[in-house]
Amino acid sequence: MPTTEAHRPGRRSLLAGAACLGASWLVSGCTGTASVTALPAAAPKGAPDRGGTLRIARPPASDAETLDPAGPLSAYEYLGALYNRLVRVDPDGGLVPDLAESWEADSKARTWTFRLRKGVTFHNGHAFTSADAAYTLRHILDKATASPQAGVLAPLIDPKTLRTPDAHTLVVPLKSPHAEFPSLLTHYNCYVIPDGSGRSIGRTGIGTGPFRLESFTPAGPGSVTAYQDHWAGRPVLDAISFASVADMSARANALLAGQVDLLSQTNLDFATARVVEASDRATIARVKNSQWYVLPMLTTEKPFTDVRVRKAMKLAYDPEHVVKVALQGAGTAGWDNPVPPDDPLHIRSHPEHDPDRARHLLKKAGHEGLTVDLHTSSYDPLFTPMALAYQDSARRAGIRVRVKTAAADSYYTQIWMKKPLMATYWYTGRPIDQLFTQIFRSGSSYNETAWSDKDFDALIDRARAETDDKRRRELYGEGQTMVIERGGAITPMFADRLVGVSRKVRGYAEHGFEFDYLAIGLKGA
Repeated sequence: MPTTEAHRPGRRSLLAGAACLGASWLVSGCTGTASVTALPAAAPKGAPDRGGTLRIARPPASDAETLDPAGPLSAYEYLGALYNRLVRVDPDGGLVPDLAESWEADSKARTWTFRLRKGVTFHNGHAFTSADAAYTLRHILDKATASPQAGVLAPLIDPKTLRTPDAHTLVVPLKSPHAEFPSLLTHYNCYVIPDGSGRSIGRTGIGTGPFRLESFTPAGPGSVTAYQDHWAGRPVLDAISFASVADMSARANALLAGQVDLLSQTNLDFATARVVEASDRATIARVKNSQWYVLPMLTTEKPFTDVRVRKAMKLAYDPEHVVKVALQGAGTAGWDNPVPPDDPLHIRSHPEHDPDRARHLLKKAGHEGLTVDLHTSSYDPLFTPMALAYQDSARRAGIRVRVKTAAADSYYTQIWMKKPLMATYWYTGRPIDQLFTQIFRSGSSYNETAWSDKDFDALIDRARAETDDKRRRELYGEGQTMVIERGGAITPMFADRLVGVSRKVRGYAEHGFEFDYLAIGLKGA
């Protein structure tokens, strides 16, 4: 699944919607122009005015959510406002400084040294030091924290070996070489918290970010206000308020009614997006290739235990057809490579759509005339269109796909990683080593296909240890080829995410499911 920040069913709604939107497939009745309204390619441009409050509607989440960024139930929308990381990813996929001004490794990429930014204070006035950075890593690695990122970092870091030779230097010795290690610290679980704050951070939200906490209710409303002493300068906005809204239609209604300014973690379907764009109050911010859609095959369940069947399932369908039908062109064909096409390490070579070859492989595997169940739900508006497009395309290879719809509120507890074939999605923006380690490496808790390949694991270890950039790039390319040819993940497409925003919003630029809390603002605030 797209990690815990995206799947939080069951939170009650605290904001009533307007009356225009009912079911998304009926919204064209709200306006005569919806069927012909063209969707914009980006968010509204121009400079925001200083001040104002941005009102964000967020989707359902657990009543147990907290402000602890390392935990499995963190209130995702608050994190970028309250905290900073040591390292972050820029829109081009490169690593850039955040709380760490620079970093360097020894000749074997075995020990990493981070030089930390001076003059940074937490919201409680305490100075940020290397002790806070070291504690943040120890907190992630603490089993009691149950951090999703622990599975990535624990094989590399012994928390007892972390060193802080002075207040602005952090030394991280690794158990094994890793030339891409700083990229692993860009995950949202790695936001820096104060030394010793593990038991309280879930309530206090004390960080070094551009906003400080005013109020927070698990599964409910909350607000943050501008932190005047932020090290990178005061944010444009005075405040941000958060409201929980039950479903996509209700969130879209609230936007159209002028009750909120931004729909967080909401990928609008095309019909709803056109109604939003046709309105006077709201518009669409399109985020290119921001969501990776996948049909995971459980490689521990027949017939997907046979690599020939997995290959046939991939060769059987045309990704371009799926993009055209399911996305109406608002995305890019995946060709079964989970690394996004705009990632600097993406390889463009891939097997072509070949239904005849798929038939041949199925016959050799003893599965001629294969029939499979493909599970989907209304949890995401693109799941079922993707499943139906795959069903239609794979028919040419003699594969009969029965699309079965499951309840949205139990989809990620009853279907995901339990049924042999289903639909899901993840947010893009993960560095390639994180992607491979978290979703494809043997034994990972997020390895949704249960694929275990010793050659792949060994290849990733070699890539990590390789200090020559060109050779490391080649090794990660070989890893992509292994995933395409051997793995259980069918990747039909990368979708542009359609985000609903008020026409007053300015400075909305999203990457990796995050936006710039410093720069975003409102026109006429």
